[in-house]
Amino acid sequence: MKHALIFAAGLGERMRPLTDHTAKPLLPVGGKPLIVWHLEKLAAAGVHYVVINTSHLAEQFPDTLGDGSRWGVRIRYAYEGTTPLETGGGMLNALPLLGVEPFLVVSGDVWCDADFSALPAEPRGLAHLLMTDNPAHHPRGDFRLDAQDRLHDEGEPRLTYSGIGVFRRELLDGWCETVGDAPGAGAKPPRFRLRPLLETAMARGQVDGTHHRGAWTDVGTPERLAQLESELSG
Repeated sequence: MKHALIFAAGLGERMRPLTDHTAKPLLPVGGKPLIVWHLEKLAAAGVHYVVINTSHLAEQFPDTLGDGSRWGVRIRYAYEGTTPLETGGGMLNALPLLGVEPFLVVSGDVWCDADFSALPAEPRGLAHLLMTDNPAHHPRGDFRLDAQDRLHDEGEPRLTYSGIGVFRRELLDGWCETVGDAPGAGAKPPRFRLRPLLETAMARGQVDGTHHRGAWTDVGTPERLAQLESELSG
């Protein structure tokens, strides 16, 4: 894979007051900004172009990361405006910068020790999601992974989507019909979640997954950030 998208446009409301002055993906952990862990792993996996979508404190990203050359990647920024476009709208907004081949997606507010190069460069269907064991704050999980590595929106046991995956741009084809009149879908640019599109694709058997059994953290609160800092420095 040559291209990757890092979701970094969130408001970081649960991370306040830390995010009042620093965008969440730029908060330091283990001696460097959280997003730098992703950039290093993407470069190691052979990714050359990284798109970072931004909104809250958007100017901090180019000021901190520049053009990405220090990590051996080229960074381009996709500004979403003052209101984040959610995951689906954010991906749609970034598509013109992502080329035509499948691209890797990473949520800017997670930390994971997975090897990105182990993810499939060509998903069998429209997407391949990295799944993890359910954390304490999300015990019900998101999707069921079957013995053929297909993901389903129904059934048990369920795993949690890590925020990391490989996507084909065709997943967004017909997004208007899928999300319908969901709040924000009619805005310009449109604002909508990616999950309804994934659920539709799952119903057609077009979403695969891998169960990652290593370390993963949703760095969503100051407490989880402190715990991760303790683990990385311990």
